[in-house]
Amino acid sequence: MKEKTLGIIGGMGPEATAQLYMKIIKATKVKKDQEHFRIVIDSNPKIPDRTKAILGLGESPVPYIIETANNIEKMGADIACIPCITSHYFYDEIIQGTDLRIIHALEELNLYIHKEFPGTTKIGVLATTGTKNTRIFDRYLKDVSIIYPDDHVQEECVMEAIYGEGTGIKSGVTDGKPVELLKKAGEHVIENGAEVVILGCTEIGLVLSRGSLSRPSIDPMDVMAEVMIAKGREE
Repeated sequence: MKEKTLGIIGGMGPEATAQLYMKIIKATKVKKDQEHFRIVIDSNPKIPDRTKAILGLGESPVPYIIETANNIEKMGADIACIPCITSHYFYDEIIQGTDLRIIHALEELNLYIHKEFPGTTKIGVLATTGTKNTRIFDRYLKDVSIIYPDDHVQEECVMEAIYGEGTGIKSGVTDGKPVELLKKAGEHVIENGAEVVILGCTEIGLVLSRGSLSRPSIDPMDVMAEVMIAKGREE
């Protein structure tokens, strides 16, 4: 069996990309350096903002993501993933522009939920407003009801935690205010019936962990790391 070279279509954002890389390293069971996967990363923070594009307020990221995917294919990647949930809104367009095999994070998340949390019927989702408005989680998570934050909680807690100028995660702040805001949003969807909460933006996974809330939470990038490892060893 020839082990596959893994690829990360990154930069959305850079810290989330680095975190996924570390998750893959930590989840790979090895005894020495040489047993780790070869991993090719193109961290391209110049890709236009996905949320703005979805809301009709900015340039499409698709050509840039395709260019980044093709770069890592040229560098030897056999299989890749995108550590940006919002960008999966454009997944069908992206795969039309590259021959690289790209794993779909939300399809894998759906399989994981039904395996690890059988019988769950209500899923809370914390994500960007762009992702929330696309209802992309509703499309890919089967046989469950999706609970999003109310509009004021979405803007004042989730979006402020991610995009707050000088105080948000995309400004490099990963403790203090963003943590408090996202915990508040998480408990809000739990109070509205969520049995499990999805940390549906890679930036959120930088500040909340599996035990941050009063109900279980899932970081799709934890799922993605395990999937990449498994598929990297498939025949």
